[in-house]
Amino acid sequence: MSKVIPGIHHVTAISGPPQPNVDFFTGTLGQRLVKKTVNFDAPDTYHLYYGDDAGAPGTILTFFPFADAGPGRAGPGMASAYAYAVPKGKFDGWMEKLALDAVDFDGPAERFGQRVLTLRDPDGAPVELIETERDSARALDGFHSVTLWERDLAPTARLLTDIFGYQEQGHENHDGVERLRLAVPGDARGTVVDLMRSDAPSIARQGVGTIHHVAFRAEDDATQMEWREALASSGFDVTPQIDRQYFNAIYFREPGGVLFEIATDPPGFSVDEPTETMGEALKLPPQYEAMRDRIEAVLPPLQVA
Repeated sequence: MSKVIPGIHHVTAISGPPQPNVDFFTGTLGQRLVKKTVNFDAPDTYHLYYGDDAGAPGTILTFFPFADAGPGRAGPGMASAYAYAVPKGKFDGWMEKLALDAVDFDGPAERFGQRVLTLRDPDGAPVELIETERDSARALDGFHSVTLWERDLAPTARLLTDIFGYQEQGHENHDGVERLRLAVPGDARGTVVDLMRSDAPSIARQGVGTIHHVAFRAEDDATQMEWREALASSGFDVTPQIDRQYFNAIYFREPGGVLFEIATDPPGFSVDEPTETMGEALKLPPQYEAMRDRIEAVLPPLQVA
Protein backbone atom coordinates (compact mmCIF):
# COMPACT_ATOMS: atom_id res chain seq x y z
CA MET A 1 0.00 0.00 0.00
CA SER A 2 1.49 3.32 -1.06
CA LYS A 3 -0.31 5.45 1.57
CA VAL A 4 1.13 6.39 4.94
CA ILE A 5 -1.10 6.17 7.99
CA PRO A 6 -1.66 9.71 9.32
CA GLY A 7 -0.98 8.86 12.97
CA ILE A 8 -2.93 8.14 16.14
CA HIS A 9 -6.71 8.57 16.13
CA HIS A 10 -7.38 7.76 19.79
CA VAL A 11 -6.19 5.76 22.77
CA THR A 12 -8.62 3.80 24.96
CA ALA A 13 -7.83 2.90 28.57
CA ILE A 14 -9.52 1.36 31.60
CA SER A 15 -10.15 3.38 34.73
CA GLY A 16 -11.75 2.97 38.12
CA PRO A 17 -14.71 5.12 39.25
CA PRO A 18 -15.54 7.80 36.65
CA GLN A 19 -15.72 10.99 38.72
CA PRO A 20 -12.02 11.12 39.74
CA ASN A 21 -11.18 10.38 36.10
CA VAL A 22 -13.32 13.31 34.91
CA ASP A 23 -11.82 15.60 37.56
CA PHE A 24 -8.27 14.78 36.51
CA PHE A 25 -8.62 15.03 32.75
CA THR A 26 -10.93 18.05 32.60
CA GLY A 27 -9.38 19.77 35.63
CA THR A 28 -5.68 19.00 36.00
CA LEU A 29 -5.04 18.47 32.28
CA GLY A 30 -7.67 20.85 30.90
CA GLN A 31 -9.13 18.44 28.37
CA ARG A 32 -12.69 18.75 27.16
CA LEU A 33 -15.15 15.94 27.82
CA VAL A 34 -16.33 15.69 24.22
CA LYS A 35 -18.61 12.67 24.55
CA LYS A 36 -20.44 11.03 27.41
CA THR A 37 -21.82 7.74 26.18
CA VAL A 38 -21.80 4.07 27.19
CA ASN A 39 -19.64 1.08 26.41
CA PHE A 40 -21.44 -0.29 23.36
CA ASP A 41 -20.71 -3.85 24.56
CA ALA A 42 -21.63 -3.16 28.22
CA PRO A 43 -24.16 -0.30 28.36
CA ASP A 44 -24.23 -0.18 32.17
CA THR A 45 -20.74 1.37 32.00
CA TYR A 46 -19.79 4.81 30.75
CA HIS A 47 -17.52 5.39 27.78
CA LEU A 48 -15.93 8.80 28.27
CA TYR A 49 -14.07 10.67 25.52
CA TYR A 50 -11.68 13.56 26.18
CA GLY A 51 -10.07 15.74 23.53
CA ASP A 52 -9.71 19.24 22.17
CA ASP A 53 -12.68 21.58 21.70
CA ALA A 54 -13.66 19.93 18.41
CA GLY A 55 -12.89 16.34 19.39
CA ALA A 56 -10.34 16.13 16.59
CA PRO A 57 -8.57 12.85 15.77
CA GLY A 58 -5.16 12.79 17.40
CA THR A 59 -6.46 14.39 20.61
CA ILE A 60 -8.94 11.74 21.79
CA LEU A 61 -8.33 9.73 24.95
CA THR A 62 -11.22 7.46 25.99
CA PHE A 63 -11.94 5.48 29.12
CA PHE A 64 -14.08 2.54 30.15
CA PRO A 65 -14.61 3.26 33.87
CA PHE A 66 -15.05 -0.21 35.35
CA ALA A 67 -15.60 0.79 38.97
CA ASP A 68 -15.28 -2.75 40.37
CA ALA A 69 -12.44 -4.01 38.17
CA GLY A 70 -9.14 -5.03 39.69
CA PRO A 71 -5.89 -3.21 39.09
CA GLY A 72 -4.04 -3.96 35.88
CA ARG A 73 -0.35 -4.03 35.15
CA ALA A 74 1.53 -3.04 32.01
CA GLY A 75 3.88 -5.52 30.46
CA PRO A 76 4.95 -7.04 27.15
CA GLY A 77 2.12 -7.17 24.64
CA MET A 78 0.44 -4.04 25.94
CA ALA A 79 0.59 -0.31 25.23
CA SER A 80 2.23 1.01 28.38
CA ALA A 81 1.94 4.80 28.05
CA TYR A 82 0.62 7.67 25.99
CA ALA A 83 2.14 11.13 25.82
CA TYR A 84 0.58 14.53 25.26
CA ALA A 85 2.46 17.12 23.19
CA VAL A 86 3.37 20.26 25.12
CA PRO A 87 3.55 23.18 22.65
CA LYS A 88 6.69 25.23 22.19
CA GLY A 89 7.53 27.41 25.17
CA LYS A 90 4.97 25.90 27.57
CA PHE A 91 6.91 23.09 29.23
CA ASP A 92 8.27 25.14 32.15
CA GLY A 93 4.78 26.55 32.67
CA TRP A 94 3.45 23.02 33.08
CA MET A 95 6.05 22.25 35.74
CA GLU A 96 5.07 25.42 37.62
CA LYS A 97 1.35 24.68 37.30
CA LEU A 98 1.68 21.12 38.53
CA ALA A 99 3.82 22.23 41.46
CA LEU A 100 1.36 24.99 42.41
CA ASP A 101 -1.51 22.50 42.16
CA ALA A 102 0.43 20.02 44.34
CA VAL A 103 0.37 17.39 41.58
CA ASP A 104 3.30 14.99 41.91
CA PHE A 105 5.33 14.27 38.81
CA ASP A 106 8.61 12.64 37.83
CA GLY A 107 11.16 14.51 35.78
CA PRO A 108 11.95 16.29 33.73
CA ALA A 109 13.78 13.42 32.09
CA GLU A 110 15.18 13.49 28.58
CA ARG A 111 14.06 11.13 25.78
CA PHE A 112 15.39 11.49 22.25
CA GLY A 113 16.45 15.06 23.09
CA GLN A 114 13.03 16.10 24.38
CA ARG A 115 12.08 16.82 27.99
CA VAL A 116 9.45 14.53 29.49
CA LEU A 117 7.30 14.82 32.62
CA THR A 118 5.46 11.79 33.96
CA LEU A 119 2.49 12.21 36.25
CA ARG A 120 -0.09 9.68 37.37
CA ASP A 121 -3.83 9.67 36.81
CA PRO A 122 -6.18 8.77 39.72
CA ASP A 123 -5.69 5.06 38.98
CA GLY A 124 -1.90 5.29 38.97
CA ALA A 125 -1.49 5.07 35.20
CA PRO A 126 1.36 7.12 33.70
CA VAL A 127 0.50 10.29 31.78
CA GLU A 128 3.47 11.72 29.92
CA LEU A 129 3.92 15.33 28.82
CA ILE A 130 6.60 15.81 26.15
CA GLU A 131 8.12 19.13 25.13
CA THR A 132 7.75 19.83 21.40
CA GLU A 133 8.51 22.62 18.93
CA ARG A 134 4.89 22.83 17.77
CA ASP A 135 3.25 26.24 17.98
CA SER A 136 -0.21 26.05 19.51
CA ALA A 137 -2.45 28.23 21.64
CA ARG A 138 -3.57 25.15 23.55
CA ALA A 139 -1.91 24.04 26.78
CA LEU A 140 -1.66 20.51 25.38
CA ASP A 141 -1.80 19.91 21.63
CA GLY A 142 -3.15 16.38 21.42
CA PHE A 143 -0.98 13.30 21.39
CA HIS A 144 2.75 13.22 20.89
CA SER A 145 3.15 9.43 20.99
CA VAL A 146 2.28 6.06 22.42
CA THR A 147 4.68 3.52 23.88
CA LEU A 148 4.20 -0.18 23.08
CA TRP A 149 5.90 -2.64 25.45
CA GLU A 150 7.22 -5.58 23.40
CA ARG A 151 9.28 -8.72 24.03
CA ASP A 152 10.84 -8.35 20.57
CA LEU A 153 10.81 -4.98 18.81
CA ALA A 154 11.51 -6.25 15.29
CA PRO A 155 8.17 -7.82 14.24
CA THR A 156 6.13 -4.81 15.33
CA ALA A 157 8.67 -2.45 13.76
CA ARG A 158 8.25 -4.31 10.45
CA LEU A 159 4.47 -3.86 10.57
CA LEU A 160 4.81 -0.16 11.29
CA THR A 161 7.46 0.49 8.64
CA ASP A 162 6.51 -1.94 5.87
CA ILE A 163 2.72 -1.51 5.99
CA PHE A 164 1.92 1.72 7.87
CA GLY A 165 4.81 3.78 6.46
CA TYR A 166 6.59 4.67 9.71
CA GLN A 167 10.29 5.53 9.62
CA GLU A 168 12.90 4.82 12.29
CA GLN A 169 13.97 7.92 14.19
CA GLY A 170 16.49 6.50 16.65
CA HIS A 171 17.41 4.03 19.38
CA GLU A 172 18.00 4.63 23.08
CA ASN A 173 19.12 2.32 25.90
CA HIS A 174 18.84 3.48 29.50
CA ASP A 175 18.82 1.43 32.69
CA GLY A 176 17.83 -1.81 31.00
CA VAL A 177 15.17 -0.23 28.81
CA GLU A 178 15.57 -0.28 25.04
CA ARG A 179 13.45 2.16 23.08
CA LEU A 180 13.02 2.41 19.29
CA ARG A 181 11.30 5.54 18.02
CA LEU A 182 9.31 5.50 14.78
CA ALA A 183 7.33 8.31 13.19
CA VAL A 184 5.34 9.07 10.09
CA PRO A 185 6.17 12.21 8.10
CA GLY A 186 4.02 15.28 8.37
CA ASP A 187 2.80 17.68 11.02
CA ALA A 188 -0.30 15.80 12.20
CA ARG A 189 -0.76 15.07 15.88
CA GLY A 190 0.31 11.73 17.27
CA THR A 191 2.77 10.72 14.59
CA VAL A 192 5.23 8.99 16.95
CA VAL A 193 5.26 5.39 18.21
CA ASP A 194 7.92 4.22 20.66
CA LEU A 195 8.60 0.49 20.85
CA MET A 196 10.00 -0.41 24.25
CA ARG A 197 11.67 -3.54 25.65
CA SER A 198 12.64 -3.85 29.28
CA ASP A 199 14.99 -6.19 31.12
CA ALA A 200 12.67 -5.91 34.14
CA PRO A 201 10.31 -8.91 34.35
CA SER A 202 6.62 -8.12 34.11
CA ILE A 203 3.50 -10.00 33.12
CA ALA A 204 0.84 -7.82 31.52
CA ARG A 205 -2.59 -7.89 33.12
CA GLN A 206 -5.54 -5.96 31.72
CA GLY A 207 -7.37 -3.96 34.38
CA VAL A 208 -7.76 -0.56 35.95
CA GLY A 209 -4.91 1.75 35.01
CA THR A 210 -3.98 0.02 31.76
CA ILE A 211 -4.41 0.83 28.08
CA HIS A 212 -6.95 -1.29 26.22
CA HIS A 213 -6.03 -0.43 22.64
CA VAL A 214 -4.43 2.11 20.32
CA ALA A 215 -6.35 3.40 17.30
CA PHE A 216 -4.73 4.76 14.15
CA ARG A 217 -6.42 7.09 11.67
CA ALA A 218 -8.03 6.43 8.30
CA GLU A 219 -9.28 9.45 6.39
CA ASP A 220 -12.48 7.72 5.25
CA ASP A 221 -14.17 4.34 4.80
CA ALA A 222 -12.53 3.64 1.45
CA THR A 223 -9.06 4.21 2.87
CA GLN A 224 -9.88 2.06 5.88
CA MET A 225 -10.84 -0.80 3.55
CA GLU A 226 -7.52 -0.40 1.74
CA TRP A 227 -5.72 -0.75 5.08
CA ARG A 228 -7.84 -3.81 5.88
CA GLU A 229 -6.93 -5.44 2.59
CA ALA A 230 -3.24 -4.64 3.04
CA LEU A 231 -3.21 -6.14 6.54
CA ALA A 232 -5.19 -9.23 5.56
CA SER A 233 -2.92 -9.89 2.62
CA SER A 234 0.04 -9.76 5.04
CA GLY A 235 -1.54 -12.44 7.21
CA PHE A 236 -3.23 -10.38 9.93
CA ASP A 237 -6.65 -11.44 11.21
CA VAL A 238 -8.66 -8.22 10.85
CA THR A 239 -12.27 -7.79 11.96
CA PRO A 240 -14.98 -6.56 9.61
CA GLN A 241 -15.84 -2.88 9.88
CA ILE A 242 -17.74 -2.09 13.11
CA ASP A 243 -19.93 1.00 13.54
CA ARG A 244 -18.83 2.91 16.63
CA GLN A 245 -21.24 5.81 16.04
CA TYR A 246 -18.50 8.46 15.92
CA PHE A 247 -16.17 6.51 13.64
CA ASN A 248 -16.01 3.15 11.95
CA ALA A 249 -13.48 0.69 13.31
CA ILE A 250 -11.51 -2.40 12.36
CA TYR A 251 -9.33 -4.28 14.86
CA PHE A 252 -6.40 -6.67 14.82
CA ARG A 253 -3.51 -7.78 17.04
CA GLU A 254 -0.06 -6.58 16.09
CA PRO A 255 2.72 -9.22 16.25
CA GLY A 256 3.58 -8.44 19.86
CA GLY A 257 -0.02 -8.76 21.02
CA VAL A 258 -1.16 -5.12 21.38
CA LEU A 259 -4.72 -4.56 20.17
CA PHE A 260 -4.66 -2.12 17.25
CA GLU A 261 -7.64 -0.36 15.74
CA ILE A 262 -7.95 1.70 12.58
CA ALA A 263 -10.70 4.29 13.00
CA THR A 264 -12.16 6.62 10.39
CA ASP A 265 -11.99 10.38 10.91
CA PRO A 266 -15.68 10.85 9.95
CA PRO A 267 -18.38 11.24 11.04
CA GLY A 268 -16.88 12.69 14.26
CA PHE A 269 -18.30 13.63 17.63
CA SER A 270 -20.77 16.29 16.46
CA VAL A 271 -22.81 13.67 14.59
CA ASP A 272 -25.38 13.42 17.40
CA GLU A 273 -25.16 16.79 19.21
CA PRO A 274 -23.93 20.33 18.47
CA THR A 275 -20.21 20.92 18.87
CA GLU A 276 -20.90 23.66 21.43
CA THR A 277 -22.62 21.26 23.84
CA MET A 278 -20.69 18.06 23.19
CA GLY A 279 -20.16 16.04 26.34
CA GLU A 280 -22.95 17.61 28.40
CA ALA A 281 -25.72 15.06 27.82
CA LEU A 282 -25.59 11.28 27.91
CA LYS A 283 -25.66 10.12 24.29
CA LEU A 284 -26.77 6.59 23.48
CA PRO A 285 -26.52 4.65 20.24
CA PRO A 286 -29.91 3.89 18.65
CA GLN A 287 -29.94 0.28 19.88
CA TYR A 288 -29.95 1.45 23.51
CA GLU A 289 -32.37 4.40 23.38
CA ALA A 290 -35.28 2.17 24.44
CA MET A 291 -33.26 1.30 27.58
CA ARG A 292 -32.37 4.90 28.46
CA ASP A 293 -34.28 5.00 31.76
CA ARG A 294 -32.65 1.81 33.02
CA ILE A 295 -29.19 2.89 31.84
CA GLU A 296 -29.44 6.33 33.45
CA ALA A 297 -30.60 4.71 36.69
CA VAL A 298 -27.37 2.70 37.06
CA LEU A 299 -24.83 5.28 35.84
CA PRO A 300 -23.55 7.67 38.51
CA PRO A 301 -24.01 11.41 37.84
CA LEU A 302 -20.87 13.23 36.71
CA GLN A 303 -19.67 16.77 37.37
CA VAL A 304 -17.21 18.37 34.93
CA ALA A 305 -14.49 20.58 36.41
